[in-house]
Amino acid sequence: MGVAYSSLLSLSPCTATIHITGSSLFPYASKANPERVINSIFNHTNNICLANLQKPTKKFGSFSRFSHNSTCLGSKIVPLKCCGKVREMETQERILQKPLIDFHGIDEELVQKMVYDALVWSSLHGLVVGDKSVQRSGKVPGVGLVHAPFALLPMAFPESHWNLACEVAPIFNELIDRVSLDGKFLQDALSRTKKVDAFTSGLLDIHSKMLEINKKEEIRLGLHRSDYMLDEQTKFLLQIELNTISASFPGLGCRVSELHRSLLNYHGEHIGLDPRRIPGNTSADKFAEALAKAWTEYNRPRALVMVVVQPEERNMYDQHWLCAALKDRHNVTTIRKTLAEIDKEGEILPDGTLLVGGQEISVVYFRAGYAPTDYPSEAEWRARLLMEQSSAVKCPSISYHLAGTKKIQQELAKPKMLERFLENKEDISKLQKCFAGLWSLEDSDIIKKAIERPELFVMKPQREGGGNNFYGDDVRTNLVRLQKEGTQEDAAYILMQRIFPAVSPTFLVREGICHKDHAISELGVYGAYLRNKEKVIVNEQCGYLMRTKVSSSNEGGVAAGFAVLDSIYLS
Repeated sequence: MGVAYSSLLSLSPCTATIHITGSSLFPYASKANPERVINSIFNHTNNICLANLQKPTKKFGSFSRFSHNSTCLGSKIVPLKCCGKVREMETQERILQKPLIDFHGIDEELVQKMVYDALVWSSLHGLVVGDKSVQRSGKVPGVGLVHAPFALLPMAFPESHWNLACEVAPIFNELIDRVSLDGKFLQDALSRTKKVDAFTSGLLDIHSKMLEINKKEEIRLGLHRSDYMLDEQTKFLLQIELNTISASFPGLGCRVSELHRSLLNYHGEHIGLDPRRIPGNTSADKFAEALAKAWTEYNRPRALVMVVVQPEERNMYDQHWLCAALKDRHNVTTIRKTLAEIDKEGEILPDGTLLVGGQEISVVYFRAGYAPTDYPSEAEWRARLLMEQSSAVKCPSISYHLAGTKKIQQELAKPKMLERFLENKEDISKLQKCFAGLWSLEDSDIIKKAIERPELFVMKPQREGGGNNFYGDDVRTNLVRLQKEGTQEDAAYILMQRIFPAVSPTFLVREGICHKDHAISELGVYGAYLRNKEKVIVNEQCGYLMRTKVSSSNEGGVAAGFAVLDSIYLS
């Protein structure tokens, strides 16, 4: 998470630690003035008036407001000379977040009690990950467990924006399916990237082979997660990325919702929170159900679902929750294999059947294979090609994988591009409202503006997971370097508008220690899509993932160590 935000000020972290003994708390930050006038200067024709964007500033315990006469991102287009031509966009409904609780008024003993109860609950209910300090924790289940990092209390989130994110999930599912079928679009859009990015090149080579043999995926399964941040200036819910491979935490994310509901059932009346305001979250069951339906469509009762995993996977329990639901609810058996094991044990029969270790595979569910580090040798690439050539259902197929790359996200944000794949104008309008500014590094004008105001951009490579992006002065440094070198390396990156979400105080619990800090959150909404030839069997929203991190951190990602798991409190 957090690929589009970080604090712009050099502030001390202002972090305190609770070793289950308590400490003084700080007041809840005041929210934005509902009377301020917000005028839009941003549009999706890649014109942005940087001179009128202002950096948010913050102080410990309270946050400064934007000037009422400043021009910010929002609902109306202001015809400023520096902006060039712009087009109007409809405004998403603006609802200001209400304060969740009065942090200053919480009794310290109550905080200690909630932390203790939360740690016990996590241990009893499988909200766990592998402990990185234990060598075998990523290889042997049950060895070296620690609770997953979590927020002690849910994060307030406007109900209207929550409803919007749920509403567009099936539309994004349909969009990915349509894009995946346009092989020429995928190849053309990523052609420059292929020349400078070996990982993307490897994926495109497999895709090209499938096009050459006219490989058809009659049964197509997508388990997606669309990630958003709520921009504080505009109150727009803006998409950060759309994950089409290894959409993580459906298993543990719904556990956190249950944890928070349990805590509020016990302690909610003392802090003024209603557990019924936490929306239901059945992401693990919904993903398992979609996998089971794909298994049913394959129609070979003895076949297995294979989960492709990394050799050392400390997040294995998130995955095991899906496997347990598949067995308990649908009587579908799973196996776990690394890419190297699949290369060693896999084969394809003349009819396209995929066998791994002599067992027929009906559905391949990727929880690995999304990063260059997953392919340390040719063996892993051979395994990926082998699976793609088979008749097994791939989640995702190589075309679904490519449809989720950053470059394709940027291409889809271009004017009139969605019309290439979708017919319904209302659906197109809803998606466009969620698009942040996205640009190719071939755009010399935007490069100039990003060098002048790097704090307003994020420079992103074609990578999944946290820790890969450039922010602030690093944006300027890398853009200047690319200009001087004059190579085609710029094709490996895109530029994205930087999103500035609201900053709120919260409690973050990691390794049994509770910290209080200023934090920001990112909402991920899961979606499942299953089609057999022309019949759409599943297309639905499937729960959510809330991640929260300290506002001083550029990067995100729970597994990468930047964020904690959280849930939503509808406001």
